[in-house]
Amino acid sequence: MSNISLSATDTARLERLAAEAGSTPHKMLKYVLRDGFEYSERIVRSVNAGLSDVAANRVIPHDQVMERIRATIETHARKKTAA
Repeated sequence: MSNISLSATDTARLERLAAEAGSTPHKMLKYVLRDGFEYSERIVRSVNAGLSDVAANRVIPHDQVMERIRATIETHARKKTAA
């Protein structure tokens, strides 16, 4: 990769983003160049929010979600066949 120069502001932004992602500025630069700062920051914050939800047990296990989906489908199927 060729040398890339960032402004002091962008360098600081990249360093903050890397810290939030638990990564290095060098590794994050590839994503910022491809996707832009705004998108990369939004993705990192969304992933971190999801991880926080998991850590705080604010999620529904997959098997429970599937059980609810099946029950909903069955309810609607019964209504459709009764009509």
